[in-house]
Amino acid sequence: MAVTTCIIIWAVAFVFFVIVEIANGAGLLSIWFAIASLISLLCAVFGMPFVGQFAVFVAASIILLIATRPVAKKVQNKVVPTNFELDVGKTAEVTEDIDNTKNKGRVKLDGTYWAAVSQDGSFIKQGAVVSVVEVSGAKLIVAQKN
Repeated sequence: MAVTTCIIIWAVAFVFFVIVEIANGAGLLSIWFAIASLISLLCAVFGMPFVGQFAVFVAASIILLIATRPVAKKVQNKVVPTNFELDVGKTAEVTEDIDNTKNKGRVKLDGTYWAAVSQDGSFIKQGAVVSVVEVSGAKLIVAQKN
């Protein structure tokens, strides 16, 4: 295969993998292939046969993937708490007696009224101050503050 054809092939592959990486949004999906394409492009510039270029592409992709995957996982696994997870630990006021046996109870948290149940099943009177322990759907699980 002609040197210029190989250079064009690897340049197109590089551009393709960069576009896929940018379009992905989740990040670090095809960056390894883009870098490996660039390395293979350099091999083509120096006149290496296409079979060798392809072997370099495969080897570089695997090596880059293995070497950088742990770092990529750390970057991608940063958990951003959602709004309801941010409510855990906050203080709320009981606006309607909480009685798990009757499936009744409401609290006011940051100006919003929520259905609520007691974490330990105890009865909690209206006006009491509680702490949000968990959010379960549209219901808060609360514990009475001492």
